[in-house]
Amino acid sequence: MRKWFLILLLTPLGLSGQQMLTGQILDGSADGEVGLGGVNLIWLDTQVGAVADFDGNFELPYKPEYKQLVISYVGFKDDTLTVSGPGRIVHTLEPDSSLDAVTVSVEKKASSRSFIQAQNVVLVSSDELLKAACCNLSESFETNPSIDVNFSDAVTGTRQIRMLGLTSPYILITTENIPAIRGAAQTYGLSFIPGTWVESIQITKGSGSVINGFESITGQINAELQKPTTDVPLFLNLYGNLSGRLEGNFHWNQKVTDKWSTGLYVHGNIRNQKNDRNDDGFLDMPLQEQINVMNRWQYTDTEEGIVSFINVRFLNDSKQTGQKDFDPSRDRGTTNLWGSEIDTQRFDVSGKLGFVNTELPWRSLGIQGAFSYHKQESYFGLRNYDITHQSFYGNVIYNSIISDSRHKIKTGIGFTHDAYDELVEGTNFDRIENSVGGFFEYAFDNLDALTLTAGLRVDNHNRFGFFVTPRLHARYEVWNKGVFRISAGRGIRSANIFTENQQLFATNRTIAINDEGGSIYGLDPEIAWNCGVSFLQGFELFGRKADIALDFYRTDFENQVVVDWETPTAIRFYNLEGSSFANSFQFEFNYELVDNLDFRSAYKFYDVQIDYDSGRLERPLTPRNRIFANLGYEINKADESPSWKFDLTYNWLDQARFANTSQNPVEFKRPERSPSIGTLNGQITKVFSKSFEVYLGGENITDQRQTDPVISAENPFGDNFDTTFLYGPIFGRMVYAGLRLKMN
Repeated sequence: MRKWFLILLLTPLGLSGQQMLTGQILDGSADGEVGLGGVNLIWLDTQVGAVADFDGNFELPYKPEYKQLVISYVGFKDDTLTVSGPGRIVHTLEPDSSLDAVTVSVEKKASSRSFIQAQNVVLVSSDELLKAACCNLSESFETNPSIDVNFSDAVTGTRQIRMLGLTSPYILITTENIPAIRGAAQTYGLSFIPGTWVESIQITKGSGSVINGFESITGQINAELQKPTTDVPLFLNLYGNLSGRLEGNFHWNQKVTDKWSTGLYVHGNIRNQKNDRNDDGFLDMPLQEQINVMNRWQYTDTEEGIVSFINVRFLNDSKQTGQKDFDPSRDRGTTNLWGSEIDTQRFDVSGKLGFVNTELPWRSLGIQGAFSYHKQESYFGLRNYDITHQSFYGNVIYNSIISDSRHKIKTGIGFTHDAYDELVEGTNFDRIENSVGGFFEYAFDNLDALTLTAGLRVDNHNRFGFFVTPRLHARYEVWNKGVFRISAGRGIRSANIFTENQQLFATNRTIAINDEGGSIYGLDPEIAWNCGVSFLQGFELFGRKADIALDFYRTDFENQVVVDWETPTAIRFYNLEGSSFANSFQFEFNYELVDNLDFRSAYKFYDVQIDYDSGRLERPLTPRNRIFANLGYEINKADESPSWKFDLTYNWLDQARFANTSQNPVEFKRPERSPSIGTLNGQITKVFSKSFEVYLGGENITDQRQTDPVISAENPFGDNFDTTFLYGPIFGRMVYAGLRLKMN
């Protein structure tokens, strides 16, 4: 396979030259400042055309016989431009005022799969995010079947996500394609990105692009943030639920000059109500306070071909959990009551700068940079855990074509620096990691059936040495709206064993690292191959749109840091000896049942197994079967009158294997497998106008609960205390309400 990748990437293409016309179509109803996505462009009296992307950008082959370019879009006046030669144009399309008597609407799905990209991508818009409470990014996937969401333990209230059967450390999580949730931020970082800040999410299954680094193994989740030029000038969201959580989000956007715009984004939440609905003496959810502020700057110069974004953000987050009567000022460091505090401060700065050659617009240069300072001070009962992580990321990307626009290339260099100051129960695990590497990615699109993206990345790491990570994605349209995809790729990463498994501190297990001599904690880096196939078919059923999707992916580890929970009083970390793999199969069916009533469903099967020292076992708490169903209904969504939105989501989880408790005393044993469980979430939104709406929702409406989530809750300082055997909700039914205000 490795030789095949190298041959594919290095074979000369020997292609003939072709000239190009590129440019951008702007929305005249927005004063010509916003790109108009989805515009149709075609050379007059030919079949040669294109559709503009989300930002209104396009490119077309040019020949001297092509004289006139026809531009059209529903609700706007058609334009025909006379073109004298190749190059770049910027044109504004004006609204068609003659259409006042007729309303034409095109439905845009809140969540959809791409039919045209080589990668298997699920697109999630802001409309989809509003279907649930979506207080932060960790809660943004409740209505999406591609990502699994569950709690990591019974005390911290931390949600963790899974893709293709593996947890978030194996997923590359980025904001605007800059790695964001990694290192010390791995456990709680998803809760540090407020949902209202997110404009859209792209979920890519399988190995990601070599451009974004070497750490992606099962896929990539990229969150595009709200932009000052497209977000509303003033936005307010207020939220509250029955657990005592109150939240507010405020956006303020302002145009400063013709080229500069800025946005201020403020998020705050608090939960100061103590809840113990199962009467085990422990809080069902932590007490929490968070303040999160971001200032975002955008610079756009279409004449010079320059676009830039600068973000500055500060976060302060504090959590208190443990026994209900725990008082930190009185009980910290004692055995009176068990409690925990987790205090995090984070500061980060990121920037992107893009140059487009106005004379040769298929050539562009992008520069990305990010710095973050992350400090967590925490204790769990008598166990202390502190970590400070300073990180720098830089990436330079050059885009061009080989001969014509069917053959695109991206190449560049990237650099990462990570400095960790980590203190685990008095033991220091400080380290520095540096890597520098180059990448090359080739994309082929014959504008018909075949699309292919192949990439190769070479890096040198101060602890791993020199290594290669190849990636391949290919798409072929076998028939109309029948798309077949394959992907394969290799990933490598550091296992941050303590910050990624912080639930271990909410136990009294002893910690043991059973290997030495490796580069990180005495352990070797994790290396894995991910290969997959998928098929997507769009069709009409009884005159209405439908689609089905089938995915199968397999992840095979060359090496993995095994997290072994199979001894009840210990947790052990060691290098893999043998096999570790994750098989993931998903079938998805989407259908418009009647006008404005959409149905989405999915079945997922996981087979995730690891060779432990004690033998091959299923990964704990990973259900083999899952069922997802979602109904979304809207009233009067096609006109300007007030409307209603209804959304209902059902998730069923099969039984999952518990880690071994056979050596525990009888009262502290757990069965071999957890019970199956189903949860139902719903939300109703009343839209009074484009500016104002209110919503009412419920999570776990059927009030499903795990009644005994904490082992030995009555003796939290004893040997058998453990909060990690969590498979379902603790709090039970959660009702919430809120309002959204938009002012133009």
